[in-house]
Order: sequence, then structure tokens, then C-alpha cells
Amino acid sequence: MEWHKLPLAAQLEKLRAGEVESLALTRALLERIKEKDSRIKAFLKVTEEEALAAAEEADRKRRAGEERPLLGLPLAIKDNICTRGITTTCASKILANFVPPFDATVVERLKEAGAVILGKTNLDEFAMGSSTENSAFFPTKNPWDPSRVPGGSSGGSAAAVAAGFCSGALGSDTGGSIRQPASFCGVVGLKPTYGRVSRYGLVAFASSLDQIGPLTRTVKDAALLLQYIAGHDPKDSTSAPEEVPDYLAALKTDLKGKKIGVPKEYFGEGLDEEVRQKVEDALRIFREELGLETKEISLPHTPYAVATYYIIAPAEASSNLARYDGVKYGLRVEADDLIEMYKKTRSQGFGPEVKRRIMIGTYALSAGYYDAYYKKASQVRTLIARDFEEAFREVDFIIGPVAPTPAFKLEERVDDPLKMYLSDIYTISVNLAGIVGLSLPCGFSKEGLPVGLQIMGPHFSEPQTLALGHQFEEILKLYEKYPEI
Repeated sequence: MEWHKLPLAAQLEKLRAGEVESLALTRALLERIKEKDSRIKAFLKVTEEEALAAAEEADRKRRAGEERPLLGLPLAIKDNICTRGITTTCASKILANFVPPFDATVVERLKEAGAVILGKTNLDEFAMGSSTENSAFFPTKNPWDPSRVPGGSSGGSAAAVAAGFCSGALGSDTGGSIRQPASFCGVVGLKPTYGRVSRYGLVAFASSLDQIGPLTRTVKDAALLLQYIAGHDPKDSTSAPEEVPDYLAALKTDLKGKKIGVPKEYFGEGLDEEVRQKVEDALRIFREELGLETKEISLPHTPYAVATYYIIAPAEASSNLARYDGVKYGLRVEADDLIEMYKKTRSQGFGPEVKRRIMIGTYALSAGYYDAYYKKASQVRTLIARDFEEAFREVDFIIGPVAPTPAFKLEERVDDPLKMYLSDIYTISVNLAGIVGLSLPCGFSKEGLPVGLQIMGPHFSEPQTLALGHQFEEILKLYEKYPEI
């Protein structure tokens, strides 16, 4: 049995039915990682010993009649999410040897549900990037074409799922970092409502934008993982005190007659013709086979989203990353005095993209520029959020592309920050507004590269958004296609 070709939900059924033990499944995936990951480089650290011990423990529990929702299921975790006793580097030299003394809430919840942690996946340093080329250690490659990027910043998690190295993975999304790599790697990625999933133990990049979410082979798998990571957490002051609905049951929701908004701003200049065609084909399926209505809408402040994001996110990053000073943890470069030690530690510890964003953010927050930049960006952010509020009065969902193009070549944009930043033009607004964003495959380009479709829903509309995604994917069944590595 090629276990890596089964979606997470199907693996779980086999585990529960006793058709496979967790130890055998975990070993099969670890073997696949050993055999194939040298070509993809999805993992920064594979925790083989810990994973095998956890799988044995899961099998013992099941034999003793103890059942847990994700018992024995092997998952991967993006390396900016804290894992007790396992390095959490954020793909940065400054945290190369950092071992957290605690688990992030999401990791704690997955372990309580019985999941097995296979290892930590690669990312753009401190989650700053759209290609996973900004990792301080090595770039990750796209399993569909290793000459191309897997997207970013959760490129390691998306590549690991696409390559069949794990049953599912967690990523984080600040401006598209789950959805864009999901699109490039042909998997499903969910950015939940801001506050739906605890951020406690997620190494902060931009605190008002960051959100943890699942990357999986199918929408059903994403609903399953969300079920056990969602919910209020008193350790996170931004966590919403909302009840967690039954996401799996919601997949069967009847959506006939619901309205889809198609924003004209998402189909203008810069959109690749093949991507446009695949998204338009998908809209036809929503209309003709699922019985939904489509309507052109406007999100008029979309052209300002990238500029707004690249003031707010770096400003928050410059504050959050001030803690990496060589004093309490992480890299410390010795020097003659304290100021020199700070300078050397931060100069040697941070990569060029992180430095670029810290400088932009510090400038935007500095005296004399705060009102002109950060305050103005915050006001535009409110206008962008208002665009969505008004749109959701007329329609139930908004649908468009995830990224302007399929996966681009490695090193193609690494020296052109603006071109790289524009990779997130359709995803950034979802973070600025704090709403739901789901990326799922809707086809392949002529070169065989995956193309992603984005479904956006109002705050806490995960049940309906997942239902729409699930019903769409069951028509195309693109999750049955696998990259040959």
C-alpha cells in the first residue's frame, strides 16, 4: 500500500479500523522522507526517534481501547511554531540553536488529539518571503518541478504535503503564506479568521496579521485538522472566545442559490492568462454544477493593499524582532561593549530580507514619519476591511485567483523584491481584513504546474467556506494527482 497517496482522512480511517498501525505508517513516511527529501528539502529537522516513540505509544493506546481523534497520525510543523525540546529556528541563524521549553498551543492540542510529530519544515526566514528562498539554511523546491519555488513562507509545509512526506502540516499566514504555497504545490491551505486559532507559541512576525492554519491534500483533511487546533486560548489575548462548530458535519451544507462575488480588481493587469482561464472554468462549475450564482463586485481599495501591507507588517516586525539582541537566547556574537554586541549579533544573525523589513518598519514608526506612513496605512487597512464588509452584504463568498502566476523559477525573483511582493497581491487583503481565505487546486497549467483558486468568506465562516471548497473538489478530484519525484 502506498500510504503517502492516501489523504489524511483516509489514513485516519485505516488507523481506526486497525488496517495499519501508526508505527508502520510513520515508518513508511520517514522512509519516504529519507529517500526523496534530499531533492525537495522540505524539512529543516526530522524528529525520527521522537516520532517512532510517539507512534508506538499511539499503538499501545489503541490496543488498550483508548481512542483519540487523531491518534497515530503523522504531521509536520512549520519551524516558526514552538515545539518543546525540538529546535525552532524560524529558518534563521539568529535562532539556529533555540530549543523552546514549551509547545505552542496548536502543537499541544494536536498531541492531545494523539498526533505524531514527524519534524519541522523549512520557511522563509521569520516567515518573510513568498518563495522559501529566504531560508538561512537552503531553499525548498517544488515537488511538481524542482526547478521552481514551492511558494512561501510556508513552502516547506506545502511541499511536504504535496510530496507525501506527512499526512498534513501546519503553516502560518501573514499575507498569504499558507495559501500561496498551497496554490503553487497543488494542495489545500486554509487561513482561518484572525483569532480562530491560538497564536501562542507562534514566533511573531506581524502580530495583527499572523494566523496558523492547516495545509493538507483535501478540504476534508483541512476541516479535520482545524477541528482540533481551533478554539479560544486564554494564553493568547487575540484569541476569539467563539464556540468551535463541527467542521466535518458542515461539509454537507446545502449551498445552492448562494451568491459568489467575483472582484473585477482580481482579474486585471498582471494576471497570467492560464490562471485566469482555470479560475473562470472553476466559476462555471460553481454555477452549472453546484447551483450558485456569480456576480461581479468591486473591492475598490485592492490597489493599495500591497503598499499598506508592506508598511504595517514590517512595522510590527521591527517591534517583534527587537527581542533578538543576543542577551537572553539565540545567537550571541561577543564584542567589546554592549552596543557593539547588539550590532554584530543582529548583523550576522539576520538575513537580507529580514534586515530590509526591519529597516522599512523602523523608518515607518520613527518620529516624524509615523503619521505619514503607519497611521495612514492603518486608515487604508480599515477601508480595505470595509470593502469586504460591504461586499459580504451582497454576496456569501468571494472567489478569485490565489496568485497571479503558477510557481515561478528558483532565483527568478530573488533580486527583485517588488516583483516578489506582488506574488501576494490577491492574498494580502484577507489578512488585512482578518477574514477566512481557502486555497484549493482548480487545474494545471500547460507545463503541468498546479493553479490555485481562492475562496474568501466573512469572519468565522469557516464551515460554509470549507463546505464550498469540499463540494467543488469532489467534482474535479484533483487530489488524486501526485507529483513524480
